[in-house]
Amino acid sequence: MRALGRARAGRTALALLTALTALAGAALTGAAPAGAVERAVPLARAAATTRPVRLAPGVVYEQYDLQAAQGPAHAHVLRVDLADRRVRLGLLHPGAVAARDTVSRLATAQGAVAGVNGDFFNITETQHPAVQATGASVGPAIADDRTLKAAVPNGQRFGPVLPPGTSTEDVVGVGRDRRARLDRLAFEGSLRTPQARLPLGGLNQYALPVGSIGAFTESWGSASRVRATCGTDTERAAPCSSDTYEVSVRDGHVVSASDTPGSGPIAAGTTVLVGREAGAQQLRKLYPGEPVGIRHRLRATVSTVPLRFALGGYPVLRDGRPLSGLEDRTAAVRTAVGIAGGGQRLLLLTLDGAPEYRTGLSIAELASTLAYLGADQGFNLDGGGSSTLVARAPGSGVVTALNHPSGGGERPVPNGIGVFTTG
Repeated sequence: MRALGRARAGRTALALLTALTALAGAALTGAAPAGAVERAVPLARAAATTRPVRLAPGVVYEQYDLQAAQGPAHAHVLRVDLADRRVRLGLLHPGAVAARDTVSRLATAQGAVAGVNGDFFNITETQHPAVQATGASVGPAIADDRTLKAAVPNGQRFGPVLPPGTSTEDVVGVGRDRRARLDRLAFEGSLRTPQARLPLGGLNQYALPVGSIGAFTESWGSASRVRATCGTDTERAAPCSSDTYEVSVRDGHVVSASDTPGSGPIAAGTTVLVGREAGAQQLRKLYPGEPVGIRHRLRATVSTVPLRFALGGYPVLRDGRPLSGLEDRTAAVRTAVGIAGGGQRLLLLTLDGAPEYRTGLSIAELASTLAYLGADQGFNLDGGGSSTLVARAPGSGVVTALNHPSGGGERPVPNGIGVFTTG
């Protein structure tokens, strides 16, 4: 059944490529068929296997063969020109932080012409069998100037080990100046109560720092908030806290409280405060009707230009050079972003997950590939079964995957990068 699904996905992608070819007037060879590898070359000399195809104004699609240390890889690349005022990037998301959908459905629903999957996420909870995975992403997220969430503690992240000097707060995004950049978004928040002013430890996160208070808004969704009180800042698998408390605040006043974090939709204008350990003890001092002031924001630590769109992952390339200490032994299917031209040119890269290419690239090889393709800055996103690159033929509302997802079909993900155009 999986093989049949892969074959159908391959025929769909090939059909779309054929349509794109006809519209662009270019002769494509398409992705290599099962069991065949087009000319493989050293990684430092990646070979283009197709002519560039113009998907829309400022958006071009290409394919490359790569020869990595553990075998051949095949890359699908979108080149995006932000200097073209008809093009913009945005966050693909299902409308709630704790929710998932496939990249193709997200792109179709939001009207994107193309896109790739985004951040790592809370995909499983084998260490906490009584707790359901939330599906929420690891890092910060901003959509259309609106802050959706902050980053979980480093020790609570899902995904490969972070390279030295990087953090769950690292993001790639586009500022109000229409230039893409790498940045770091630190969370700042506070509560003002009749008794004291208290720090906030997070916003719409599947994991809160030990001893903290986190804020959950309607952007969180319906998932249980219990997971936010499990694990520690350094050990994701540590037990859930036995000392928790939850307070709901509406129109600036406490309206309800509970010893156990709840679930279900959060009404507009309501903020649910979840405390663990010392944070829970502070929340127990609040009573119905008491006034509570809540403030929070994401503060960029690198750029002074506000980000209109951002999502998490981690950097792998700066100033044209791979970061030191990048993992160079474990190869996998990957998705990444490259930035060039002072932030006006981007490449969105996804590796093919077909069996003949599934060994993929190591993180170090990924950084080198981004540099070879012209990027000055590089950022790694979620990979493996999540890696998906989608596009639609000009004039068509149908969006489909152009790579072969390694799981045989698209995996639902919490967010992604969408390419939007006018004209």
